[in-house]
Amino acid sequence: MSKVVPIGSTRPASEAKPERVGVLLVNLGTPDTADTRGVRVYLKEFLSDPRVIEDQGLRWQLILNGIILRIRPRRKARDYRKIWNVANNESPLKTITRAQAEKLAEAIADHEHVVVDWAMRYGNPSIRSRIDALTAQGCDRLLVVPLYPQYSAATSATVCDEVFRVLAGMRAQPILRVTPPYYDDPDYIDALAVSISAHLATLPFQPELIVASFHGMPQKYVDKGDPYQAQCVATTDALRKRMGLDATKLLLTFQSRFGFDEWLQPYTDKTIARLAKDGVKRIAVVTPGFSADCLETLEEIAQENAEIFKHNGGEQFAAIPCLNDSEPGMDVIRQLVLRELQGWI
Repeated sequence: MSKVVPIGSTRPASEAKPERVGVLLVNLGTPDTADTRGVRVYLKEFLSDPRVIEDQGLRWQLILNGIILRIRPRRKARDYRKIWNVANNESPLKTITRAQAEKLAEAIADHEHVVVDWAMRYGNPSIRSRIDALTAQGCDRLLVVPLYPQYSAATSATVCDEVFRVLAGMRAQPILRVTPPYYDDPDYIDALAVSISAHLATLPFQPELIVASFHGMPQKYVDKGDPYQAQCVATTDALRKRMGLDATKLLLTFQSRFGFDEWLQPYTDKTIARLAKDGVKRIAVVTPGFSADCLETLEEIAQENAEIFKHNGGEQFAAIPCLNDSEPGMDVIRQLVLRELQGWI
């Protein structure tokens, strides 16, 4: 009896090779260089995204090009140089995201037809370049993994926007999936609790309380329907329950505000200053909205806010690392990816 050959195929079914699946980890982005020019290029791309600054009208263009891009890059370049990975000549965010992709590839290496890569939404390697690389390797299915535990239009959605733009120009598009936010995923909450406890055990002091600082956003974005704030609250509530802490021992705050609009409150820097003025001497800060350490955690929290705390009377300050490519952190990413690849592997 002859073998059954699928319609449109010249290879017997028994000889058909599995299709390749691309997995693309995506984080926010970073300048290519820690100098004024590199930061200016990065900021222009970032702040020209209507998901980040929704009103891209003439007034904003005048502010962006006439003020911000003339002044801010020099100051931010100094901040980047404080945390720069000099050995690799790149930001820690790029170093860590690469390591996350490499460790994920190793963890799922038994699935030989899965190819893992990584990209930055702003800067390099670009989403376009990595999708091109994956399709060139025969990936006709693509799982995009925005490395943001909590969803917001300014993070997760803009990753999808860029992926859709790339696919819109392709004649042979890969089939697409995108992982959901994992803000209350039990694996994620457990990983946070384990990581925090392990780091606290290494400190020479016992913090009186922990501040959970999330990246902020304009209040009006939430008023328009962005679920980000609610997901940050859910993460904090789940972490409190997991660690047996109440709201007085694990505080929720928002950092990195920009411009003159009202942003989500309470603000991290003002909260930390108030705690010190109220007599709190020892605190730890964790950043559960970041999957990898970056400028906002290594410089803004670990350096700027540590100085704010001590300037106002605090004595001992600890910045708890992000999950990064740690074993608990990688277990979260691995479980998320394997769950979303069901039916493809």
